[in-house]
Amino acid sequence: MSDKFAVVLAAGQGTRMKSKLYKVLHPVCGKPMVQHVVDNLQELNVNRIVVVVGHGAEKVQEQLGTHVEYVMQEQQLGTAHAVTQVAPLLEDAPGTTLVLSGDEPLISADTLAKLTADHEASGAAGTILTRVMDNPTGYGRIIRNAQGQVERIVEQKDANEEEQRVQEINTGTYCFDNQKLFAALKKVDNKNAQGEFYLTDVIEILQKDGQSIEASVTDEVTIGVNDRVALAKAESMMRSRILEAHMRAGVTIIDPQNTYIETNVVIGRDTVIYPGALIGAGTVIGEDCIIGPNSQLTNCEVGDRVHIKQSVLMDSRVDSDATVGPFAYVRPNSHVGEGAKVGDFVELKNTTLGKGSKVSHLTYLGDAEIGADVNVGCGTVTVNYDGVKKYKTVVGDGSFVGCNTNLIAPVTVGEGAYIAAGSTINQDVPDGALAIARTRQTNKENYASKIIKK
Repeated sequence: MSDKFAVVLAAGQGTRMKSKLYKVLHPVCGKPMVQHVVDNLQELNVNRIVVVVGHGAEKVQEQLGTHVEYVMQEQQLGTAHAVTQVAPLLEDAPGTTLVLSGDEPLISADTLAKLTADHEASGAAGTILTRVMDNPTGYGRIIRNAQGQVERIVEQKDANEEEQRVQEINTGTYCFDNQKLFAALKKVDNKNAQGEFYLTDVIEILQKDGQSIEASVTDEVTIGVNDRVALAKAESMMRSRILEAHMRAGVTIIDPQNTYIETNVVIGRDTVIYPGALIGAGTVIGEDCIIGPNSQLTNCEVGDRVHIKQSVLMDSRVDSDATVGPFAYVRPNSHVGEGAKVGDFVELKNTTLGKGSKVSHLTYLGDAEIGADVNVGCGTVTVNYDGVKKYKTVVGDGSFVGCNTNLIAPVTVGEGAYIAAGSTINQDVPDGALAIARTRQTNKENYASKIIKK
């Protein structure tokens, strides 16, 4: 079996995006476009992946890491010029090379695998991934000879009237015999409307040299993203694929047109997702859950039979049979235990809420460790920050924290303790103790009428 290589073209500035963010780093369903491309290539067990970078090179390298190799295209003189920059790394190696753009996030690993298989089975020097479109405007056309063989590719700007009527288009993804590719690149010139060195010219060069050229036709929609309009289309199409995959796997999505699920999300069977939900990359949701309307989960782990109601959760864990919301805010590094309740207008930050514990409403728990079967009353606040450092609050199992309690950290409330409503606790409370920390009430008889007269 021959070696497989891949060249990802990611050097273009992307001026039509009108963005400070480098084009191929714009996310589609939670993942940068170029990361989609590289991840799909890695599924194919490609021996070497070389990414051609230019503008924003450092950011691309930061995103993709050390799993790929990089070459710099200092001047953007066309796609053939970009691939030529890879010559010092690959030109003498026997094998098969995929060439594709870093701004085509919709191309799947299955499509790339089929392209490679078709190419190697035919023994062709080059194989083009093509698609038939009702409206091919803007795309390069596949020109075939009378025998139906691929002869050349003509760019839209260089196509005559007859060629523009051709509906088979070049997707911009290719498979080549590696050594023949780099030999042909040396013959490419820039005599065209754009004055650039086109990779598409390699097809005609190989064909004129007597090499066979094939096409692998795909039904998969693959678009290059050059502006924000195309970015939105790519997002919509990928989101539809993601939602369909979840539904076919046993997830109920009430309104797919108003549900947003990013890549790398796992959802168990018989979970129901309501409209307006946004489930971010890295989230894992168990079976038989209900994710209520307008809930947002990012990089969270959710157990089975969890009900989340119109709440925001980030980088946290919710165990089975727990409930969250409505209108709760679970911030990073929080852990809601099995069967626990986080009610309306409750905020957790870096907090563990033990099994069966309840924080029913209007409470802030930050940097806290709450044990099992604890009741935290309305209006409770862990006072965790002194303006310089943050401190921890610990509440033992089976304790009861009354309404409007301030827990001044660092402080520990023992197991089975009871905090009277309205207390400000700044000292540890022993196991089983009752803590009352409030001023004694004073009633001034007949005094209200004096205030009213004023």
